[in-house]
Amino acid sequence: MASDELITQELGALGRGLESRWAGAILVCSKCSKKLDGGFGRKGRTSLGKALRKRFGLKKGRKSPVGLIEVKCLGVCPKGAVTLIDTRRPGTWRLVPAGADIEAIGRDLGLDPGVQAPSRRAITSR
Repeated sequence: MASDELITQELGALGRGLESRWAGAILVCSKCSKKLDGGFGRKGRTSLGKALRKRFGLKKGRKSPVGLIEVKCLGVCPKGAVTLIDTRRPGTWRLVPAGADIEAIGRDLGLDPGVQAPSRRAITSR
């Protein structure tokens, strides 16, 4: 069976399910990110979710090893920080200050630093 195919396992009242490669999910508050107007990356203009995706090569959707989901609001609303939840450790919500080191955040979340998305310059120079 190809990895893209629908899993036909019956889930009762929930219907059928899809296979995912996720080992967990990271929830990032988009309202906090919007209030910071970026706050991360080299120039400080990138949102936390986009910075993590770019640095660790996280794809969108179910084919990524870890899901990164930007949710509307988590209700904490810290000043100068973004609320983040790692579903593998849901008992600890993190408040990530603007300008925090993306490498350190990734290490704390257990993301593989060896997987990095190619730079935009490398893609367009072909």
